[in-house]
This record gives sequence, C-alpha cells and structure tokens, in this order.
Amino acid sequence: MEPLYQSTITCICCEQTFQTSRVRPSFKKALSRDSDFCGYYREDINPDFYVVRVCPNCGFATTENGMDQLADVKRKQYYDRIGSQWVKRDYGGNRTAEQAMTCYKLALLCGQAVGEKERVIAGILHHIAWLYRYEDNTEQEERFLRYALDSYIQVYETEGVSLNNAKLMFLIGELYRRVGEKNEAVRWFSRVVNDKRIADASMIRASREQWQLIRAEQSAPEVHSNPQQGELYA
Repeated sequence: MEPLYQSTITCICCEQTFQTSRVRPSFKKALSRDSDFCGYYREDINPDFYVVRVCPNCGFATTENGMDQLADVKRKQYYDRIGSQWVKRDYGGNRTAEQAMTCYKLALLCGQAVGEKERVIAGILHHIAWLYRYEDNTEQEERFLRYALDSYIQVYETEGVSLNNAKLMFLIGELYRRVGEKNEAVRWFSRVVNDKRIADASMIRASREQWQLIRAEQSAPEVHSNPQQGELYA
C-alpha cells in the first residue's frame, strides 16, 4: 500500500477544486518524538510535509484547522498581497523537504494576509521550526521557535480558557526552555504542576520532568579547561 493518497479540496479563496496528498493513518506512527512533539518518521515519508494544502490555481495555502470560508474582504486582502503574484504550480504530489518548507511559509503569508486564527499561525510557525530542526539548522530553528512562542502566548492570553490549557502551558514552557530562557520555562512548568484545576496527568508529568531537567542542568558544575596546565577544573 502506498503511504500517500489523494484528497479533493475545494479552495476557500477561488472555489476551485484540487487534489492534495495525505498520508495514510497506518504510516503516521512516529519512530520517536521530541519533548515539543516534533515527530521523526521513516525516511521516505513524513506526515508533517503534507499538513498544508496549496491551491494550484490561486496559490491560497492553509491547513485543515484553518478557516473554512473566506469573506470577500479577506479574499481581496489575499489577492492584493499574494495572489496577484502567484504563478500556477502544483504541490499535490510527493513533497521534498524544500517543497514542504515552501508550502508552510506560503501558508504563513496567507494566514497573516487574511487574519487567520492565532492558534493556526502558531502551529505553522512551530512546524517551520521543526523543518529547520530536521536540517540541523539551529539558528533558523530557534528564530521560528521564538516566533511560535510569542504566538502561543497570544493564544493563551486570548483563547486559553477554551483550549487544553495544560498542553498549551507546557508547550510555552518547553519552547522557553529550548530558546534558553530557563527561568521563564520553570515558571510555566510550575504552573502546570501546581494548578489544582489541571487534571491532565500526562502534561503534569511532562512538566515535572522538564522542570527537573532544568534543575539538573543548572546544578551541574561548569567544566573549564586550563590551556597552560592542560587540566580540567570545576
């Protein structure tokens, strides 16, 4: 069985139908995951590459969590900023890492142009950081982790009550940890652990583990080298 199958999408911008590739559920099992939920899959297929749907006709790109309709004023905003420059191309087949990056960045531009929900923007930014992580591009990964972090904080401040607070709070703490802001990370992890209203055992456990990891890192003695004597000292 092929890992990819074709799904028919109706573009919310130009209302044309197009085909986009999806990964079959049986191929979506990750071999491993990072603490911020970045998955690692078989070399020949990565489901994260196919999250974004790109209309080949008008270029509008979004995810399944994005808007399900577009008002005329939003459509005009898209065409004024992006659509008028679109050269028809099709991303509906098998995608390379480079093509996946292009699709995510296009979805980011489209989302910003039409005022997409902040939680959708945050997810796109986080996925772009993951794509850079796959490439071992730590500078760009951290850049987009910071963008994603700012966006997740906005989500928490505006939508936190209606979402899974524990997972969102953990994710904010974990991204703070990953960009090196350990004190802020501890503050968010401790909120998950100590808030009696939170009953999500997996997120409480994950927050406690990452909190302990930071404490272990902070208590470990720094090791320096003495270039004159060739000895190590703490």
